[in-house]
Amino acid sequence: MRTSLIVQARRRTGTSRRELARRAGTSPATVAAYEAGRVSPGIDTFDRLVAAAGCDAEVTLTRRYGGPDRGHELLQVLDLAEHFPARHAERIAVPAFPGPR
Repeated sequence: MRTSLIVQARRRTGTSRRELARRAGTSPATVAAYEAGRVSPGIDTFDRLVAAAGCDAEVTLTRRYGGPDRGHELLQVLDLAEHFPARHAERIAVPAFPGPR
């Protein structure tokens, strides 16, 4: 993933590999190796390359699905589904969203 972000940063700013390497204090061959995925840069090197391209990288945490709460979520979805009419029903006998008329 870090590899594709280096390519994105370089392309967004219109920076050549050679220029990015010069700014980051490394060789164009090293930048090419990172971009091709042959070598994976460490976090510090990645940050230096992205900064040399004129960008900042942000880390965002997102919740993984399939964790320990997944069963509870599935039960909630099934419970909610019980409140909706079946798709194959020709006619709804009760208003889908009961409330004041």
